[in-house]
Amino acid sequence: MRPARIAQEVRDAIEARYIAGSEPSSVLPSERRLAEEFGVARATVRSALAMLREQQQIRSGGGGPAMVVDPRLTKAPRLSSFTQDALARGWQPSSRVLEVEEERADVTVARDLGISSGAEVVRIQRLRLADHSPMAIEEVWLSEDLFPGLASEDLSGSLYELLETRYGVAVYRHDRRISAISVDAVHAELLDIEVGAAALFATQIGVDRRGRRLELGRSIYRGDRFDFTTVTFAAGRQGPAPGRSHRPVNSRTNREVRP
Repeated sequence: MRPARIAQEVRDAIEARYIAGSEPSSVLPSERRLAEEFGVARATVRSALAMLREQQQIRSGGGGPAMVVDPRLTKAPRLSSFTQDALARGWQPSSRVLEVEEERADVTVARDLGISSGAEVVRIQRLRLADHSPMAIEEVWLSEDLFPGLASEDLSGSLYELLETRYGVAVYRHDRRISAISVDAVHAELLDIEVGAAALFATQIGVDRRGRRLELGRSIYRGDRFDFTTVTFAAGRQGPAPGRSHRPVNSRTNREVRP
C-alpha cells in the first residue's frame, strides 16, 4: 500500500477515534503514542496530522500538543471583523484581493449607500482565508467621496482597521440580512467546495456613529465553516442594553444601585 494511502487511513482513524464527537481543545495523544497505536511510522502519523491541520480539524503551536478545534467560525451578535474573529480562534487570517475597481454607483448601490446614482465608488472583492483555507468571498462598495484614494491602498489586511487608521472612520453598526444559497461553479472553485454546496449569503450596510452609511457588503460564507448567532427579545419587552450590566434599581430614586 502506498504511503499516501496509509497516511489517509491513519487520518481517518484519528478523526473517528479522537475528533468526532470531541469537545474543542481536547488534546490528541503524542505522535509516538499514535504511531504505536496504529502500528505505523511516526512520519506517517505526522503526515496524517498535517492533513487534519490543513482541514482545520486540529491545531497546535509553540511546540505544544495537537488539539481539536471547532471548524466553524461563529459570528456573534456584536460588530467584529473577519480578522478579529479569526484571530480570536487562534487562526491566521489573510486575504486574496480578487478585484478592485473605481466605478459609478448603480441605482441599488446608490440607494443602499445613501448617495446619488452615478456617484463614484470603490468596489473591492476579496477571498478571505483562515490558516490558508478559504472561508468567504467578500464584495464591498464604499464611497470615493468618503474614502479618496482607497483603491491604491494595501487591501490585503483588515479593511475596517484601514478605514479607521487611514481615514479616521469606524463602522459602528451593521444592518445585515442573511439567506441560504447554493454556490455556483465560479464561487465553488474559489471556496474549494463542491458546486451546489450550501452557503450563507449576507448583505450588510455598515453605519458610523453619525448615521452615515459607510459600506455596502455582499458576502458568501461557506456553510460548513460559518454560523451566525442572534439575540432576540419577546415582543413588547426590552432587555438590558448590550454591554451594560443589569444592576438593581432603587425604587425611590429610580437610580441604579452601585456595588
